[in-house]
Amino acid sequence: MTRLAFGVIAGVLFGALSVGLMLPMSFPDKPRALTAAFASRFAIGLLASTAQLPMPPWARGLLVGLLISLPDALVTRAYAPILIIGSVGGLLVGIASAKWSV
Repeated sequence: MTRLAFGVIAGVLFGALSVGLMLPMSFPDKPRALTAAFASRFAIGLLASTAQLPMPPWARGLLVGLLISLPDALVTRAYAPILIIGSVGGLLVGIASAKWSV
């Protein structure tokens, strides 16, 4: 599977997982919050798989996850859950993309 195809699939899965985790929570504008979370996590899945950086795949995924999650964490002030889920998700996508994509 190509890195792009893997990234799209990983992004959709990571985005859906994040939205699923957020469904029981309450937000002033829930549809907007869920859409933003999906978009952010989709970007992590896509970029952690396709970015070409001079570092191991796990580090690339971790960096991408951290950098994409940082603006959301700063705006919401929910640092730990957003940064941890984004970083761990990026790390796992980076490892998986090195293993299962070309």
